[in-house]
Amino acid sequence: MKKNYVLALFSAFLLWLAWPPISYTAPLLWVAFVPLLLALEDVMRGTARKKGARIFMLGGLTGVLWNTASIYWVFNAMNAVMPVYAAALVSLIPFGLAALLMALAFRLYYQLRKRYAIGWSLVGLVCFWIAYEYLHQTWDLAFPWMTLGNGFAETHQLVQWYEYTGVYGGTVWIWTTNILVFLGILSAKDGFPVRQRYQLVGAATALALLPSAWSLYRYASYTEYENPSNIVVVQPNVDPYGKFTFITPQEQTENLIRLSESVGQPNTEFFIWPETAIARQGGYNEDEFHRDPVFLRIQDFLNAYKNGNVLSGIEGHRIYSHPETPTARAYDGIYYDAFNSAVLIENSAKLQFYHKSKLVAGAEQFPFGGALSFMKPLFSAFGGTTGGYGKQDIPSVFYSQSGIGAAPVICYESIWGNYVAEYIKHGAQFIAVITNDGWWGNTAGKDQHLAYAKLRAIETRRWVARSANTGISAFINQRGDVVQKTTWWTPAAIKQDINLNEEMTLYVQGGDYLAYAGCGGSVLFGMLLLFVSLKRKQ
Repeated sequence: MKKNYVLALFSAFLLWLAWPPISYTAPLLWVAFVPLLLALEDVMRGTARKKGARIFMLGGLTGVLWNTASIYWVFNAMNAVMPVYAAALVSLIPFGLAALLMALAFRLYYQLRKRYAIGWSLVGLVCFWIAYEYLHQTWDLAFPWMTLGNGFAETHQLVQWYEYTGVYGGTVWIWTTNILVFLGILSAKDGFPVRQRYQLVGAATALALLPSAWSLYRYASYTEYENPSNIVVVQPNVDPYGKFTFITPQEQTENLIRLSESVGQPNTEFFIWPETAIARQGGYNEDEFHRDPVFLRIQDFLNAYKNGNVLSGIEGHRIYSHPETPTARAYDGIYYDAFNSAVLIENSAKLQFYHKSKLVAGAEQFPFGGALSFMKPLFSAFGGTTGGYGKQDIPSVFYSQSGIGAAPVICYESIWGNYVAEYIKHGAQFIAVITNDGWWGNTAGKDQHLAYAKLRAIETRRWVARSANTGISAFINQRGDVVQKTTWWTPAAIKQDINLNEEMTLYVQGGDYLAYAGCGGSVLFGMLLLFVSLKRKQ
C-alpha cells in the first residue's frame, strides 16, 4: 500500500508541475494521472479489505496536494485579514472541497469496475470527472479555478482549438491521453501481445500530437480582421487593504485621470479602470451618480476625447421602498442592495451599469443561505459583506456612442468561459476584464488569473483589455498572446490599438456542450450503478 501512496504523490507532483504559472510544462498533463491510475488498479486487484475507502483516500490525497500546492495563495490572502486558525479553516473550502469531489469520481469509477469492463468504467470515470467540474462552476461554492482544461493557459499555442470546445475539450483531451498511456502500461504488465501495446502507445501519441500540430498551424496562420480601436488600460496601484483610509475618493479619481491622460490619444475610445476604482465608504447611489462630483469630474476629463468612454469598476447601491430582490437588506425603514459593479461613463448624462454576477463565495455572497450561518464571522473580514451583494443573472454589454460593444467582466468572472461567451452573444466586440488581485499579494494567483484570460481570448477570438488595480494589467490578442503587460505593484497606464471582432466562434454558439454531454454520461452510469445495487437487494 505504501507504494500506491508514493504513486499518488507522484501524480500530485506532476499535476502541480504542469499547472500555471509554470511555463511550457503543460504537456505533463497528458501523463500526470497515470501513476494514480496504476495505484488504483493495484488496490482493485489486491486482496486488502475496504478497497473503496482506499480508492477514495488515494484520489483525495492527490487532489488535496495538487490543489493546495497550486492555489496556496488563497490562505495567503485570508491570513492577511484573519488569524491563522480562521484563515486555515476558510481555506479548506477551495483546498479540500474540489479534492473531495475528485475522490468521489474515483470511488464511483471503482464501483463501475466491480460490475463492468475496464473500458466502459474508464469512460464513466471521465464522465464523473466532468460532472464534478461542471458542478464546481455552478453551485454556491463554485470555484472552477482548477478545471483541467485551464492547465494549458501558459501553453496556449497548443489549444487554439478551444474556439470549438472551450476548456472542457482540454479536460477530455487530458483524460483520454492518460487513459491510453495507462492501458498501454497495463497491457504490458498483463502480458498482452506487443502489437496491442504499440497500438495503445501509438494512439496516445497521435492524440497528443495531432491536435497540438493543428493548433500550432492555426496559431501561425490565424489573421485578425482589421477593425482598430484605441484602448487605454490603467493600473492605479492602490493598496486594497487601505484604500478607504489613506487616500480620498477624489484623490483616487485624480490619480486615475492623470494616468489616463499620460497615454491617451485624441482617438482613444475606451479608458479601462480596475474593479472598484470608483469607491467610497458606503458606495455610490447608482440612481444619483450622474449628479456626483466624481462623475462630473470624469465627464470633464472626457471632453478632450471625442469618442472617449470610461469603463470602470464602481462600488454602488440602489435603494428601494420594499425588498425588490432576494438580496435586498433592510436599513432604517428602507431596503437596499450593494453591488460590485462596472459603469460606462461617456460624454452625456447616460450611464450604463452592470452588476457582477459570479460572486466570490464568502467574500461577496454567503453560500447556501442560513445553512452555513455559523461561519459568517470568518467571512466578514475578507473583501465585502456576508449578507451578500446583489447581482444580475444575465451579462450586460456596454455600448459606446460610436456603437462599440464591450464586455465588462469583473474579476473572478473571467474564469467562466461559458459566461464570458454570453457577452459575445449579446454583441461584445472585445473583453474588458477589470479586477483587483492585490488581495492575494505577490503570489501565483495573480499570474494564474492573467493566464486564464488568454483562454477567453481564444474561445471567443476577442481581444482582452485587462485592468488590474495592482497588476498584472495587460492586452491579449485574439490568439491568446500577451502583447503588452505591466509590472506588479507599480502605477502604470498602457495603450493599444486592438482589433474589434463581430464573428462568433463555435464555442460561443454552443457553450459548454462537452460538459453537458459529460454530465449526461455521469447520470447514465450512475443509473446503471443504482440499478445493479437495487437488483442485488432483491
